[in-house]
Amino acid sequence: MLHIVATPLGNLQDITLRALDVLKRADVVYCEDTRRTRQLLSAFDIHKPLERYEEHNPRCLDKLMETLKASKEVALVSDGGTPAVSDPGCKIVARARAEGLSVASLPGCSAVAAAAAGCGFPADAFIFLGFLPRSSGRQRKILTQAAAFEKTMILFESPYRIVKTLGLLEEVLGAQTPAALGRELTKLHEEWLWGTVGEIRAQLAARAGVRGEITLALNPRKDPAP
Repeated sequence: MLHIVATPLGNLQDITLRALDVLKRADVVYCEDTRRTRQLLSAFDIHKPLERYEEHNPRCLDKLMETLKASKEVALVSDGGTPAVSDPGCKIVARARAEGLSVASLPGCSAVAAAAAGCGFPADAFIFLGFLPRSSGRQRKILTQAAAFEKTMILFESPYRIVKTLGLLEEVLGAQTPAALGRELTKLHEEWLWGTVGEIRAQLAARAGVRGEITLALNPRKDPAP
């Protein structure tokens, strides 16, 4: 069976009991970075064979499928958060489903869910955009289409591009659009910035630099709900 296992974004206490149980029972753990995953497992005194997965490598996928067909227990993890959600894993799950293999998706850590719950914007329905494409034209198109639904929008961004992206959001959505930026969620230096797109851009632009993983929530409603 293939187990999709969510792992902590940064705080090890966020691991679930079910995730630990699966990792202890797994015959092999497939991961993005064997060094990072080995550190995680070692923290819980778990020692398992690790395999690095590459979705764009057919031989890697074939090997993983052969392991599953041999009735082995395979745990699929990412460097942090839930595999296949803006992280590799989608092709592995799709291939396993297509070949009639059992797949179990364990709920757990997700920066998307953490941002949706902590931003203060309506989250009964929201649009997750992941990482925006590099092309400014495609960025504008995606943001314009998403904003038309007037639902909370959540996206990931690199600390090196966040100020530029906020500038684009000012142009597309308006500088007064309510926003909440979460940096290094669950980690030691977690930080939240609330305000408008323009205010948050100005705050970050005034800094010598921005570090850490960023999750940005936006409320493009014409009449923002409280």
